[in-house]
Order: sequence, then C-alpha cells, then structure tokens
Amino acid sequence: MIRTVLAAAALLVAFPLAAQSSTQEELDARHNRALAAGYKALFLCGALAPDVTGMRRTEASVLEYELTGIYPAMDSLIASLPHRLERGSDGFVDYVAVEWTDGMPTRVAAYRQDRGCHLLPIGADAPSEEFERSIPIDRVGDPTVYPLREKIDRRVNAVAQSALTDKYGEGTRTTAVLIRRADVTRGEAFAPGFDADLPQRTWSVAKSMAATLVGAAVYRGEANVQSSAGLGAGQDDPRREITIDHLLRMASGRYSDTPGNRTDPLYLGGSTVAETALHWPLLHRPGKIFRYANNDTLAAVTAIDDTFQEHSPNRFFHTLGMHSTVAETDWQGGYILSSQVWSTAADLARLGQLYLEDGVWRGRRILPEDWVEYVSSPSGPQPDGPFGYGAGFWLLNKSAGVPSDTFAAMGNRGQYIVIVPSMNVVIVRRGEDPTGSRFDIAAFARDALDSLEK
Repeated sequence: MIRTVLAAAALLVAFPLAAQSSTQEELDARHNRALAAGYKALFLCGALAPDVTGMRRTEASVLEYELTGIYPAMDSLIASLPHRLERGSDGFVDYVAVEWTDGMPTRVAAYRQDRGCHLLPIGADAPSEEFERSIPIDRVGDPTVYPLREKIDRRVNAVAQSALTDKYGEGTRTTAVLIRRADVTRGEAFAPGFDADLPQRTWSVAKSMAATLVGAAVYRGEANVQSSAGLGAGQDDPRREITIDHLLRMASGRYSDTPGNRTDPLYLGGSTVAETALHWPLLHRPGKIFRYANNDTLAAVTAIDDTFQEHSPNRFFHTLGMHSTVAETDWQGGYILSSQVWSTAADLARLGQLYLEDGVWRGRRILPEDWVEYVSSPSGPQPDGPFGYGAGFWLLNKSAGVPSDTFAAMGNRGQYIVIVPSMNVVIVRRGEDPTGSRFDIAAFARDALDSLEK
C-alpha cells in the first residue's frame, strides 16, 4: 500500500496536475477548432466530390460561398485552418484534410462512391485504402433534367432576377432560382458561377426528402407511419410509444439540447447517427409538443433503414431523374437525411414536381395516394411563428397572398422548394445566406405567383 502511494506521488511530480487538466474555456475553444476543421473538410469534400459536381466546382468558389458567413463561433476560424485536397490519379478528390491543432491528426472528410463524402471522427487518421469511383455523367444542359427553358416569361423572370438583390432580405446571397409552372420553367436567376445544374448542400430540405423516402416505403408496404419507430431500450421503454408520424411532425416529446437541435457531434464531429440521435429521453408525451429537432428526422430515417439495401436514397433520387443528387452518410454508413444531401436547383424542382403530380412520376405511382395531403396537413402540434408544420414539410398556410395549400421544404442558409398544388407551381430558391440574414420566402413566393397570374 505504501509503495503504491509513493508511486502515485512520483507520477504527480513527473506530470504535474496542472499539465494534465484544462479549463472548460480551453476545452470549448479546442472543441470549436475541431468542429470548424470538420466543417471545412466536409464542405470542401462534398462540393468537389465526383458524384456531385465532377470537376465543375472550384475550391475558390466553395471557400467564398459555403465557408463564409457560417456559425459565428467557427466563422473566424475557418480561413485560418490549413487544408489540403488529396486527389487520385484521375484528378478527383479522394479526401480533404484540415489541420486544427498540434499533436492530433487532421480532420478528414473522405469520398465514398455513390454516397458522397463522410466525416471521420476527431482523432482518426487519414484513410489509406484505394478509392473506387465511376466516371461522372455530365448532365449540364440535358433536356431530360431541365426541360423547356424556352418558355421563360419576361415578367416572371424579372421577379426571379430580383432575388439576386437585397429586396427579400438585406445581406442575403441567392445562388439559384427557378420558377416553374406545369413542369415548365417560366423564370430563372443565377449568381455568377452557378446554374440550375450545380449542386449545393440542401441542409434541412433533406428533411422533406426523408419524408418522401418514408412515403415511398409506405407505398411499397414496408413502413407504417402509425407504427412505433423502435426507439428505446426495450418493450417497457416509454419511447416505444413514439411513432414515425410523431418523428416526421417534430412531436416525439424527446429532449434536445439546443434550439433547432444543431447536432454538431454528428454534423461536424464525426459521430454516428446511432450515437447521436436515438438515445434522448422523453420530456413530454409523444404528440403533444412541437420541437424542431434534427434527431427526430434522423430517428424516422433509422426506422426505415432496413429498406435501403434494395431501395437506397440515391437509387430513389435517380428514379426521379435527380441524377446530381447525393445523400451523404456518417462514417459507419448511417444516412444523415436531416441535412447532408447535395442537390441541384433542377433536381429539387423535380422533387417538387412529384408532389404536384400527387406522387406519380412519369405514369408510375411512387407515393401513396393521400401522401400529399398527409405531409401538408397540420394535424400535429404546431410551431410558433409565421409557418405551420406538416410531416417533414413547412406550411405557408398563414402567409397573406399565398394559397393556403402551399407547403415547402426549407433549409439553413436559404434553401427552399415551394409547392403550390392549386396553381401547379414549384419555386426553388438556393442560397448561401450569412448567419443573421434571412430571405423572405413568403414575400418572394407571393410576388412570383402574382407574376404568373398576370
């Protein structure tokens, strides 16, 4: 016993306690650097991955748009973190490595064929395996992807072009706009270097994509939104009462630790969906309280992930002709369909068109007959604020001058798909809006719809 105590004392002399501990402030600063490095690695990798854009996107463009105006705690760090692009012999990016501190490996985002890029955990070494890839299909200008551009109307186009100004929000940065009626483009606008066929990250528009994937599984008889989502540790766990419907309506009743449930450990830290999104406890009975949460969408997707071997998200997107859309996963293969999808304005318009056509695509039913009504019905608890919520989609049912059947997919930094069944209209707006600025999508939709009526 005496010998053990003496040995411990000797260790304390050799390694003073102060050298082995850190204040919370120091830990938070270190953590922010690690997250900022992960953010930079993943966005550079995702934007330059061959599945998404091939060689069309430049490193400089990503640094200018995606990597500026982000979360304040990280925005000032991003530019100072050195990065390198590791390319294969074909010139495409294999992975991106970002330095963030001495004594720890770089943060790494690595490409994986047909799944875009995934972020490795903090502390993981760079991959050493060979990277397989197919040759990207150049679909720019393909009329099957972006049809009937010759129908552009001068009045509608003027509204689209006005989105490039500050008219709908000071400091906003619109990158692409499509205004389409009856599957025809009537107005469009693009920032320099962008077009209808250039992918950007969808952010939370992916939640509406997730709801669409659930709908496809329901139509195939592989899921039931009223069934338990399988959360919890066993049959006696009260979280077994949470259904897929509760999750799609942001009404699980589970705790989330930040407004909007930012999910930084998963999005930026390299944790997995299973580690991050499934374990939270109940605070309310399911179905009683609206709480917007990434974790709810992630849990809904997990509830149907056994269908993905035969019906993967990317295979589904290709069915709709969304050939430039790629859903990313965590490093263990769990789809991060609350945010991490890359898609083009043209592809998002095709998703909106699926809903205008009541879930039928090119004569083939993809979604249940009542799915449009289901996702656009405010049958669950509702959020405060100007918009209602359905199942994976926001509702513009309280917006003056906009038809009450209008619903929308919405994502961070100004990503929108506005769907107006009564007018046979889809409006897509892409952006890279800085933190603190907000694009007024209701006002823009109102002006776009008004221009179509003249």
